[in-house]
Amino acid sequence: MVKPLKKLKLQGFNNLTKSLSFNIYDICYAKTPKQRREYIEYIDEAYNAERLMQILTDVSNIIGANILNIAHQDYDPQGASVTMLISEEPVAARDISNTEAPGPLPDAVVAHLDKSHITVHTYPESHPGSGISTFRADIDVSTCGRISPLKALNYLIHTFESDIVIMDYRVRGFTRDITGKKLFIDHKINSIQNYLSNDTKDRYQMLDVNVYQENIFHTKMILKEFDLDNYLFGTGQKDLLPTESKKIMKWLRREMAEIFYGRNLKKGLKV
Repeated sequence: MVKPLKKLKLQGFNNLTKSLSFNIYDICYAKTPKQRREYIEYIDEAYNAERLMQILTDVSNIIGANILNIAHQDYDPQGASVTMLISEEPVAARDISNTEAPGPLPDAVVAHLDKSHITVHTYPESHPGSGISTFRADIDVSTCGRISPLKALNYLIHTFESDIVIMDYRVRGFTRDITGKKLFIDHKINSIQNYLSNDTKDRYQMLDVNVYQENIFHTKMILKEFDLDNYLFGTGQKDLLPTESKKIMKWLRREMAEIFYGRNLKKGLKV
């Protein structure tokens, strides 16, 4: 394990901004137009503004932040947003840690923070022809001072039961120590993966693209295996012909691969 940096003696406030942005995707198959509408309605209710507000409140507690203000909105026909402004709690009141280790699991709208914020926006949608439907949640956690958003990763990934996760973490700006020396990062980090629990690492295929000299870290994850029954909305695999099950599996895998790689794959390409 990488040793944490020694406690820093700073000149004034820690001006470093730590930003974690990630997209979480949930994929399913809904055969009929009625089932696709029902899937969107289900997702819209399961992740409405009130539920998202509770999730972000939990995130604030995990990273050791005070909530100053919250704004939230449900949209018509679908989708929701929550924004929080947050501030760092007194260091003595919380065990604030940036060391490379997994944060807590779930069982263990705009809100205002003092120079910090947490936001989430949801985007349910469906393919007009194939029956593939997706739910995307965009989450941004930006903090100033000692607190870091990385400890909330495990909680968020497990809460949204994600098929695909695409994460970006960056430390911006600089702060100064008491001698006037600039510090462009205040903690050791080799990879976002080091903040994930072992069960998460076992379930997902992961890819890193890091630019260490710029304090930019990028990780994306996609489930290694999945059970078709978990992806059928309004029906079950027992109700499908073997040929139909095979076709739906191919559609699902292609959808997930295209999202993971960020481009449309050629028709006929094996996935």
